[in-house]
Amino acid sequence: MSSSELRASVSLAAIFALRLFGMFVILPVFALWADGRPGWTLTLVGIALGAYGLTQALLQAPFGWLSDRHGRKPLIYAGLAMLAAGSFVCALGDSPLAMILGRMLQGAGAISATVLAMAADLTRESQRSKTMAIIGSTIGGVFLLSFVAGPFLMHRAGVPGIFALTGLLALVAVAVVRFGVPDAEATPPGLPPVKLHVLLRNPELARLNVGIFALHAVLMALFVVVPVALARAGLAPADHGWVYLGAVTAGLALMLPTLVGRASTHERPVFLAAIATVGVSVALLAARLDSLGVMVAALVIFFAGFNVLEAKLPALVSRAAPREARGAATGVYSSVQFLGTFFGAAAGGAIAQHAGFVTVLVCCLVVTAAWLAVAWNMGDFLPAASPASRT
Repeated sequence: MSSSELRASVSLAAIFALRLFGMFVILPVFALWADGRPGWTLTLVGIALGAYGLTQALLQAPFGWLSDRHGRKPLIYAGLAMLAAGSFVCALGDSPLAMILGRMLQGAGAISATVLAMAADLTRESQRSKTMAIIGSTIGGVFLLSFVAGPFLMHRAGVPGIFALTGLLALVAVAVVRFGVPDAEATPPGLPPVKLHVLLRNPELARLNVGIFALHAVLMALFVVVPVALARAGLAPADHGWVYLGAVTAGLALMLPTLVGRASTHERPVFLAAIATVGVSVALLAARLDSLGVMVAALVIFFAGFNVLEAKLPALVSRAAPREARGAATGVYSSVQFLGTFFGAAAGGAIAQHAGFVTVLVCCLVVTAAWLAVAWNMGDFLPAASPASRT
């Protein structure tokens, strides 16, 4: 990678880290915090967790489309400001209504697609998988840090303090955009805009969109269930961070060989194996939700598969999307991702309340199996979009 590509990769990964720390750190503690509080139910916990994903889903595609035409940085600034504002709303109120409204405002800062499109703008095709791997590995590292820090921060500052910290980190990300991220070249003039229906009918993009929906639906549903299940199995909430530390660290270690060397020449088997790995972890949880040891092992397996998929999916999208529609294509991808976030959290909370935790996990297993069936016919390697795909 050139120095400019490395700078772009690291700074854009830092933006993801600063944004996602606040989104991840709340996952292992929110259900525990709300449990037993007046006015809260598991259904409302799921809605509050997922409300962020709903507005993200609605606005990712518009943000991406606007960034294709008006530049990436102005949209990134606006999105980070909305994330900060929503975080402070959540910090100031603890009722279900205040939390849901604040989470929706957080999600209105829908810039994941724009940041991914900028990563593709600032790197050559030959180096793009490395950039996406840096971003994906950073997300995995943020998972590790946030899941360990979550129980500690809840003990020290409470959930309102976590949301206040999230708002401050969003403001730090503004400075990273201003001083760390190089300016991207504008979309080449004269290229006709790619219509949305063309992107939606692209079979490879469709498979990838189904995948990111399933992955994040399963993630959010699991973390309606897992924190409470760990507590019921006898693990004190203050010690949950150590479980997540071991699980995410081991998962990252298992993930790394898939990102070293020319793994892209074996894209299909690695990708399918990672989906199957997520399915195995969910099946283990469903079978022995009363066993602390089995739950820890299942979390290790889950994070190994999750981190591989989280790194590879955006790289595949950037290869399949036309140059002049990267913002729109990653916008659709990110919208579907956060729709999965909302659906998984809301459905997971409702199912957990009315049908029990094991039913949630069985539903997650069905979703994972359906994804594996859809992904089975993907190409072994997705080349860059051909000129014919740009019309």
